[in-house]
Amino acid sequence: MAAKFIPHQELLFELKVADVMQTAVITVSPDQKMGELRALLRDHQISGTPVIDGDRLVGIISIEDLIDWLNSGGGEDRIRDRMTLKPVCFYPEMLLVHAIKQFDRSGYGRFPVVKQDSDQLVGILTKGLIIEGMLRRLSKELLDEEIRQYRASHIFEDIVAEYKEIYLTYEIIGKDFDRAGQGSTQMKKNLKRLGIRPDIIRRLAIASYEAEINSVIYSDGGIMIFRVTPFEVSMKVKDRGPGIEDIEQAMQPGWSGAADWVREMGFGAGMGIPNIRKNADRFEIESIPGVGTTLTIRIFTGETEREHEAV
Repeated sequence: MAAKFIPHQELLFELKVADVMQTAVITVSPDQKMGELRALLRDHQISGTPVIDGDRLVGIISIEDLIDWLNSGGGEDRIRDRMTLKPVCFYPEMLLVHAIKQFDRSGYGRFPVVKQDSDQLVGILTKGLIIEGMLRRLSKELLDEEIRQYRASHIFEDIVAEYKEIYLTYEIIGKDFDRAGQGSTQMKKNLKRLGIRPDIIRRLAIASYEAEINSVIYSDGGIMIFRVTPFEVSMKVKDRGPGIEDIEQAMQPGWSGAADWVREMGFGAGMGIPNIRKNADRFEIESIPGVGTTLTIRIFTGETEREHEAV
């Protein structure tokens, strides 16, 4: 049985850190005195802040560091003497679902967001900002849904033809993480305009995001084709890549062949194919080493199993 996801879970696969992070960040320099930190945290009602040299992140200092300093008698320590060096960072293009997993694993309350190629600080992310960002997006989507339902819902009922099918095709660019997920986002918007049920779109969106990200990570690119009929929606993703040597192994939750730099960006957690399979009513995968991988899923929209299988 395919998994059921509620709207906020779907957003985790769609939103990126850049969509919810705060760009106006309170910062300190490594040369400031620890005594100045106490007033800054109190005045801004925050529990920690990034430490930057110019615009480059060099560390992070928290209220726990301040307490340790006070317990040791205070003194003339500079922030550089007490800050945490090389803190774990997020990148703007990181999927929100991976950021939340990092919050859960670490127990930290905040993460600085930096450009991957320069360590330039561009924002900060907290659990509160994630919640606020998701509520904003949910409110907007609820309004959009009301408008769509008013404008059109039963598009296939208005089409007279022996076969009623709509195809949506999107290109995937390998290693282009800035555009990763764009095809899935456009697909989701178009299916909403077609009046496809939200629960069907939700399952397909999660599967397509995972498939698109996998193609970006592991291949030189490819193509996604969505087919919409009155009885089902289906997705075929075909990439040009190294292929999968052991498909059964690749379908095991947690198994990943991603490089370290991919993992540092929050991708390659080994849940892509399992999540795709979990959201599909029918799932197929074919892979030829050195040529590429083709993945196909079908999600039925209702009526009877006989009608589904006949299409």
